[in-house]
Amino acid sequence: MDQQEILSRVDHTLLTPTATWDQVRAACDAGKRFSTASVCIPPRFVKKAAEYLGNSLKICTVVGFPNGYSTPEVKVFETEDAIRNGADEIDMVINLGLAKAGDWEGVLEEIKAVKFSCKGRILKVIVEACQLTQEEKVAACRIVSMSGADFIKTSTGFSTGGATVEDVALFREHISPDLRIKAAGGIRTFEQAQAMLEAGADRIGASALVALAEGR
Repeated sequence: MDQQEILSRVDHTLLTPTATWDQVRAACDAGKRFSTASVCIPPRFVKKAAEYLGNSLKICTVVGFPNGYSTPEVKVFETEDAIRNGADEIDMVINLGLAKAGDWEGVLEEIKAVKFSCKGRILKVIVEACQLTQEEKVAACRIVSMSGADFIKTSTGFSTGGATVEDVALFREHISPDLRIKAAGGIRTFEQAQAMLEAGADRIGASALVALAEGR
């Protein structure tokens, strides 16, 4: 798998709290230059990025990020606001407290509410795998498969760990056939990205791969 094939599956990501518009614009330019799957940026830049990019690159943004413990109503509002501003894809964080309490019905209802608010846009559900037991990961696969979401995503990249090949393979084993996988967090080389894709990932979330392609 060559670099460009991998980059075509990358959500080129800039979610640092200190990100400026100049940095976001540069990320948009780089995403266009390397034909990445999308650029994933903070919600406050979505409208400006949509005006800047037009239809030249998909825009992804985050909801309930990075902790996931805002109310479902807030996540729905964030989703609707992002879509009004021009987002094409939404990456939401589940309520990990509900998952830890075994309230998977609550997790399911929240995901369904956000998916409904997406109005047909792609929804990726971040389960923060590093915080879950093996049994909870399997349960998360089942719930996200039932929710109507488009992807299950391993990690925010802001917690104690990121994507692992083992988690991607576990997800692939336990999700429904129509659900896809996004591996994110700590993927800093093309070799790591290829390993995730070979394990069953369909999309990669990364901030470092485009810089590598540029020789930086």
